[in-house]
Amino acid sequence: MIWHIVAFKVQKILIKDKTPFVNIFFLRAGLAGRGWTPLDTQTAKERLTACLKEYDNLLVAFSGGVDSTLLVAMAQQVIGPAVVALTAESAIHPPREIKHARQLAVDLGIRHIQLRSQEMSLSDFIANRSDRCYVCKKQLFQDIFKYARESGFAHVAHGANLDDLKDFRPGLRAATEMGVVAPLIDAGLTKNDIRRLARQMGLPNWNQAAGACLASRIPYGQPISSERLKMVAQAEERLHALGFDACRVRHHGSVARIEVPSRDIAKLLRDPIRQKIVDRLTTIGFAHVALDMEGYRQGSLNRGLKASGQE
Repeated sequence: MIWHIVAFKVQKILIKDKTPFVNIFFLRAGLAGRGWTPLDTQTAKERLTACLKEYDNLLVAFSGGVDSTLLVAMAQQVIGPAVVALTAESAIHPPREIKHARQLAVDLGIRHIQLRSQEMSLSDFIANRSDRCYVCKKQLFQDIFKYARESGFAHVAHGANLDDLKDFRPGLRAATEMGVVAPLIDAGLTKNDIRRLARQMGLPNWNQAAGACLASRIPYGQPISSERLKMVAQAEERLHALGFDACRVRHHGSVARIEVPSRDIAKLLRDPIRQKIVDRLTTIGFAHVALDMEGYRQGSLNRGLKASGQE
């Protein structure tokens, strides 16, 4: 705990100098020392408030997930009306998530902008190499900063948190290089800290399952196409309709590999649910439907990168 406090203070000093490696430094120097000790909600709120007071306006990349929702809700409380939520829209984003983000912004009374993102026009993104997320986020934040400049926003923020630093996240590197601020990281908040604070604040999605773009369902090395993204989106919609909110359908060519939390595996295997899933996914275009017995976990396709040393 002492080491965490020291690292947190050093990190705050580096922010004053706008050092682009501040978040990486915090990861390497201070993150391990905390040992993931949960913060009480009052401390979490005070830390986040202090970080947000550094900005007089803020354009927040808003997915509608709990992280960006807490960030934009707190920013509105601290900064006021000079806060705008911006949601990217394209084939890689599930339609239901865009609709959810739009409605959530209305419910929170926050001005909301939808921006058509351009990643599907980039050959380096379509190639789906290990730097896919970096390529995507680099282009996205370039477009967001362009909008920010034209609209008078001095700062762009995203909802990255400490837990994001534990996985392979090349998109986070792109955000850091572009100068995107991460108040949740600056405040030292983990996913659990965020959920507890969001619940206390009465945010409706405090316990919402984590989301990710549809491109993350396609194994590295397989080209990303609109057809594959559409198949994944439709397959996951079918699973959602059957009550599997936290799920992933990984596109392995003719095979759909389903991931659900281990607690839901028995439910999925029971008929008539099992047969309904097979029927609906083969109708979409998959020749085979498989269940991953390990269960749902974030970044499961990154395992191949670790094995090949590409991370």
